[in-house]
Amino acid sequence: MQNALADEYRRLSRDTTTHQPLAYLRLRRAIRNVIQHRDIEPGQTLPSERDLSQALGLSRVTVRKAISGLVEEGLLTQRHGAGTFVAERIIKPMSRLTSFTEDLRARGLHPRSEFFERSVGEVTPEESMALNLSPGVLVVRLHRVRYAEDEPLAIERTVVPASVLPDPHEVHDSLYEALEKYNCRPVRALQRLRAVLLGARQARLLHVTAGSAGLHIERRGFLEDGRVVEFTTSWYRGDIYDFVAELQTD
Repeated sequence: MQNALADEYRRLSRDTTTHQPLAYLRLRRAIRNVIQHRDIEPGQTLPSERDLSQALGLSRVTVRKAISGLVEEGLLTQRHGAGTFVAERIIKPMSRLTSFTEDLRARGLHPRSEFFERSVGEVTPEESMALNLSPGVLVVRLHRVRYAEDEPLAIERTVVPASVLPDPHEVHDSLYEALEKYNCRPVRALQRLRAVLLGARQARLLHVTAGSAGLHIERRGFLEDGRVVEFTTSWYRGDIYDFVAELQTD
């Protein structure tokens, strides 16, 4: 793995099209790339800071800074006295607004969706309250199961104003990528999480037993001007996902 990482770091250093002058950011990208290419698998340990420093000709401070950023993203985990590992569970930091697709790609996983619904219709009273829309306004509805490779991870129901996304079939894997084409990707979001027991149908779709632990999440995404652009209700498998928030005193 160390050789693959060293090769990738040097390749990025030579690549003038994507050159990043800051060494710690270049190393961070190199680590992310080797994980995506499966040169290192989930659960495996990274070389030590000392070994990486010597192999790449970088200071240990630079190596430590690169690794700490990936720990914050949830791509790596650190165990006291044991080292730094590629995360096995999917750790979702709540301090950054990223999409399901981006989270999985960053971990070297292939995201895909199985759609049950991609439709356009008039907003319901509940949807109009969540999205701050007037009665009769058209919305796009997406209902799907989200996968990593062939493993189902979450069930999602999403409602988006048709004024910002007129065609639901523009969404393939990432809703945010589709919204970005219209300069309507949310810049902030409010999320509410609660622990639930998955019902029979939810459990069947997620390949777990009925009554398994899950996470129920409601998210409202906002544009810079304050408009609500997304209302998503999700049910995540509790045996795979960890949601992590950093807390600070004033």
